[in-house]
Amino acid sequence: MPIPVTSPLLPPLEEFLPYLQKIWSSRTLTNGGDMHRELEQAMARYLGVKHLALMANGTLALVTALQALRITGEVITTPYSFVATAHSLLWNGIKPVFVDVDPVTLNLDPSRIEAAITPQTTAIMPVHCYGNPCDTRAIERIADTYNLKVIYDAAHAFGVEDAGGSVLRHGDLSVLSFHATKVFNTFEGGAIVCPDERTYRRIGHLKNFGFVDETTVVAPGINGKMSEVNAAFGLLQLRYIDRALERRQQIDALYRQRLQGIRGLRFMPPRGGQARANHAYFPVLVDAEFPLDRDGLYQHMRRRGILVRRYFYPLISDFPMYRGLASADPALLPMAREAAQKVLCLPIFPDLKDTGVEAVCAAIGEVRAEAHVA
Repeated sequence: MPIPVTSPLLPPLEEFLPYLQKIWSSRTLTNGGDMHRELEQAMARYLGVKHLALMANGTLALVTALQALRITGEVITTPYSFVATAHSLLWNGIKPVFVDVDPVTLNLDPSRIEAAITPQTTAIMPVHCYGNPCDTRAIERIADTYNLKVIYDAAHAFGVEDAGGSVLRHGDLSVLSFHATKVFNTFEGGAIVCPDERTYRRIGHLKNFGFVDETTVVAPGINGKMSEVNAAFGLLQLRYIDRALERRQQIDALYRQRLQGIRGLRFMPPRGGQARANHAYFPVLVDAEFPLDRDGLYQHMRRRGILVRRYFYPLISDFPMYRGLASADPALLPMAREAAQKVLCLPIFPDLKDTGVEAVCAAIGEVRAEAHVA
């Protein structure tokens, strides 16, 4: 059978049935029912944050976070991410301004942010790419100096901690995704991590059409609520997440052991500054010394049923709705462009067996062997 790049964490089905029975008994399917409230509280405790507002998905969470802070004008962000990062800006009538990434972490490069700030800049939206924390201190200093808001796209960063605790505590807001491909999933879902009760209440209004009570609407909100079924699944997932993160760590270590020393194949460095990593992805960069270029290795692996992915390629700035922006000029984004042309993410998910990891490594080893013979 093919080996996918990821596969969702799914607890035993029989353990989910009692949660569904409770929902059937209550006949409450949405609108902040018992499961929803319980998951918000349980997840805030697990992640070590003060307030957490559940959302129907991560993209709606990004859109709503921007609304919650009343962001307008221009927002500085990364071209090296999934398109939802920038799409959330366009949906709010905000102009994305792309800044290049750090060549080591592939996160937004703080040393390049200040040059991109204009009188229209109101916020910075960095991404903790692959779950590796951004340079939050440097970004905070810039934001404080120029009076900018910071919204972290933390879609990859569930459970990640630095020396001070959860990375989700940084910035004005942090946004999570619980899509099926993520480390923690609720089928579909997301959340906004809030620093205070007032912001949490505003997000609660925005995700429920702006309603405060039956007859009072205070904002042009949307329907961004998480259903009771998704919340119930999330409660069950919390029982298994530590085991899943442990298995991801084992797979990461096995890849590094088996692929170490292969000329032209470069790993992301070990997670510096992290007290806890989530090993959400296992990216490798294919340099010129490898016998095939990245796309050649991509095709080689897929022919063998190993469904590697080019996360992230193309750059967001290359898509039609963005490439006309001055900040999308390829000459301004050399590090992001190089990463997009070299990156390949290998399969990593809790159910991946050691034999699957060995099969991935063997397929890469075939390239080396064939090149040596030639």
